[in-house]
Amino acid sequence: MAGVLALKESVLIYLDRSGGLKKLADDCKPLNDLQHTEAVYRFTVRVNPSDLIEVDPVLGDYVLHDPLKATVLFQSVCFLAIKTLSLSEKIQTASQVNISLNFTHLPPFPEYTLELCSFPRVYGPMRPVSMEGVVIAMTRVTKYTLGARFLCTNEECSCSAGFHYIRVHAPGATESATVRNDFSCTICSSQLKEDVKFRVLGDKQLVELTHVKALDVLRGHQQSSLRYQSITLFLRDELCGSMRIGCLYRVIGIPVLVHQWPNLTWSVEANSVQLWEPKCCHKVSPGFQELWKSSSSSPWRFSAVVAHHFGLDLAPPGLYDTLKLGLLLSLVQTRTDTNHTFHSVDLLVVTTDALILDRLMTYSLSLACRGVRHQASGEMFAYLSRDEHGAGTANIHAGSALLATEGICMLGDLGLYKKDKMDSIQSVLESHSVSVFIPGKKYGEDADQQISLPVQCSFWGITDSCCCSKRMDSALLGTAEMGPVPVQLAEAFGLVIHCGDRVGEQALLAQTVHTLLQAVQPRKQPPSSSWDFSNEDYRELVAYCRGLEVELSPEAEKLIHGFYMASRRARTLNQAVKISPASIKLLVSLAEAHCKLSLRSRVLEEDAVIAVLLCENSVTLRHGASALAVPPDAVFPCDVREVDGLHKRDRILDKLHQNILRFIYTYAPGADTYITEE
Repeated sequence: MAGVLALKESVLIYLDRSGGLKKLADDCKPLNDLQHTEAVYRFTVRVNPSDLIEVDPVLGDYVLHDPLKATVLFQSVCFLAIKTLSLSEKIQTASQVNISLNFTHLPPFPEYTLELCSFPRVYGPMRPVSMEGVVIAMTRVTKYTLGARFLCTNEECSCSAGFHYIRVHAPGATESATVRNDFSCTICSSQLKEDVKFRVLGDKQLVELTHVKALDVLRGHQQSSLRYQSITLFLRDELCGSMRIGCLYRVIGIPVLVHQWPNLTWSVEANSVQLWEPKCCHKVSPGFQELWKSSSSSPWRFSAVVAHHFGLDLAPPGLYDTLKLGLLLSLVQTRTDTNHTFHSVDLLVVTTDALILDRLMTYSLSLACRGVRHQASGEMFAYLSRDEHGAGTANIHAGSALLATEGICMLGDLGLYKKDKMDSIQSVLESHSVSVFIPGKKYGEDADQQISLPVQCSFWGITDSCCCSKRMDSALLGTAEMGPVPVQLAEAFGLVIHCGDRVGEQALLAQTVHTLLQAVQPRKQPPSSSWDFSNEDYRELVAYCRGLEVELSPEAEKLIHGFYMASRRARTLNQAVKISPASIKLLVSLAEAHCKLSLRSRVLEEDAVIAVLLCENSVTLRHGASALAVPPDAVFPCDVREVDGLHKRDRILDKLHQNILRFIYTYAPGADTYITEE
């Protein structure tokens, strides 16, 4: 008894020091305003294990290794505090106080960590553990019985009134275990009956969590024979709605075995949820550092060499440099910044050789922090199933796009998709969200429901211009046949890059020779190349660039807004083409991405020039050339294998820069005044 009193005293000291008593008093104030009395009142207590161990090591051990017993101690102390301080007259017994201990963290030791890819799912102690993973499915929020009041059926018994028998939910308990009809009174042995009007309901949501490495099998590469299995999390009350499909989380929870005869299910009762991002030390390889120093004289040179040497195992040098640059820009720009704003660069490639570009995109997908190669026959956004844990509600499973959150979703050849799928892709590209319809009758609800899920990833698609061709490419207008892709879908992608065979049989011969050489001598660099970068070098570079925070300079902002105003006016007057306001966002994203890829923290006017050239080529492919008259290969107008080629490219880009300024001054005079208007 003395030991229990000492533990309760330690609980009181901790609550006083941590502000728990003040929070308890604040939580009791709304109770006095309620019109009716409830059977159970729920209170949450934030527990910092480190501070608790300093107060009393024995109490800290209870909390970490026997949380149910620790909860009883906190319940007793909180009830005494409520009665002693007269915080609420509606709480008559300690059973009415339902305490939830929410952990701030756990000790950083292996004993308190649960690895989702290796842990054994056997019966063990019900103690808190920490785990990290990605959400792949979740249910709607439903109700469960938080607490219930039982009365003795013998009217002469003292337990036929009051709050002597209270049943509350315990971790791992099912609905039938919390509310049953086989309880008997401990005083007169009469049967107990629930007072239904005092039943207290809470919110419940089920979430499927799996190891983040499980998504590596979706990149399209050959993987090992390892299998990953998800676990089920039970989110209750204030934790409902705290997790989102596709995101990474660190969860503290208590593993439990749920008995539903004849099945036995292993699950986790979540205690606290936090967004999680794997920690890794991003660095730039010595080779790229040396390249950055040697190319510091030009703001365009570093990114040009990086793009030129990218994917040399798959394509000969110089053949797809513009596409390689676009892929790298999309990789480094797809992320959520510190202001919780998501940035992306969606890319559509028009080509006559989809096979080589598919391989190049698949290789690029391996550099993304998270990449998913979607199969045309699979589910792209979300699909429904019935929950198997007794709730009977709809379970929303993530499709490829939601699994690729904060990464890349590679769609492959869009010619393999039906019209309804293309319409869905266009809708998501325009709204960055997907609607899921849940029929109420099928999933045990009175009414149908439609929920919206955010889609935060970049999409890569390929269209074969030889398929369903209705017109030939027009050298005069600059337009290109989009194959089976509708014009509206191409508009939704934003950035469109044409990888046409402009040199005829020479490009085919170069690709053939390159493929044969790589088969005989893999990883051999071209004789003229003085740089050699490995796949790991590129992976580290992309990861480092993604983490850079950049700011837009006034010069770059003026150029972007001026070009937007000039392009909108010129194309509206001459071609009756409306330039979407989303073009500004694309221009800014591309300029920021080029700045990151150049390892800078300030977006220069030269970065904006690259963004303008890419966007102007993209619009030209869809609507024809404008008065700016940018050449088809404006970003890589010449071969950059040698230093002389890099110098020549710089001179050409300088001329294009001047042409852009003349275009702005002609069609948007006083462009600096349009910045505030936009």
